[in-house]
Amino acid sequence: MNYLKYIGLVLAIGVFSAYYTPQQLSENVKKHDLTIVNSWELPDALREVSGIDWIGDDKLAAIEDEDGIIYIYDLKAKKITKEIEFADDGDYEGIAVNGKNAYVMRSDGLLFEALNYQSDQIITKTYQSKMSHKNNVETLALDAKNNRLLTAPKDEDPNDENIKGVYAFDLKGQAMLSDLIFKVDMKDKALKDYEEKKSYKTFRPSDLAVHPKTGELYVLEGVNPKLLIMNTKGDIKNVFKLDKDDFAQPEGITFSPDGRLFISNEAAGGKATILEVKIL
Repeated sequence: MNYLKYIGLVLAIGVFSAYYTPQQLSENVKKHDLTIVNSWELPDALREVSGIDWIGDDKLAAIEDEDGIIYIYDLKAKKITKEIEFADDGDYEGIAVNGKNAYVMRSDGLLFEALNYQSDQIITKTYQSKMSHKNNVETLALDAKNNRLLTAPKDEDPNDENIKGVYAFDLKGQAMLSDLIFKVDMKDKALKDYEEKKSYKTFRPSDLAVHPKTGELYVLEGVNPKLLIMNTKGDIKNVFKLDKDDFAQPEGITFSPDGRLFISNEAAGGKATILEVKIL
């Protein structure tokens, strides 16, 4: 490299470094790692879509936070193909499907089990978790490998204000497990850029999902849109800041068996959407 080219390269690096702080560089890299590959505008019935789950054949089960109805949305047909009433009106936030049975989490921590949910004779049971309105529960996911459901509070954790615990409902024993599965430390260095004075507001889960191939836990936040990924040991692997132009209010997340990632957004002044997202 000749002398003039060397000087030019040094100057270019200096200008770039002066213009972008390390934090900005980090956020830019993470932002570009996440790409929207498909999108669907949802009908008015799902304006307040609060949870989704993959059920096969390019269909998702979805709920919204007012009616006790499970909506079947067909991604190919781009429409709702079935509505299934499982309970009275309520603030329903998370959904997980395990074979013929569907599970729905209400914000006060009451778990609904809809047996044979797509049949003409649905049997609904309920189970009270250790969480309540104070904890504001919006999350639910199937952990098929361990035959359990996972959930976490949006607001204060029932055990420690400085964490968000991930709790489990054992599908075989039909009971909430007492021990934490994982915990998200609000003081973790990965969340440093998002710290709030009230610790529990640093990260407020709106839904979660287990990656079908890696077993990693993907935890979504809708208030200040972001996506947190935890490895199978419970360590935070990545935190992606989501662009509000695309993710106005992300409230639901799910995977297809082959690892396609879907995130649903409430209308928030525009149209409710489902986005297929690829992380590069």
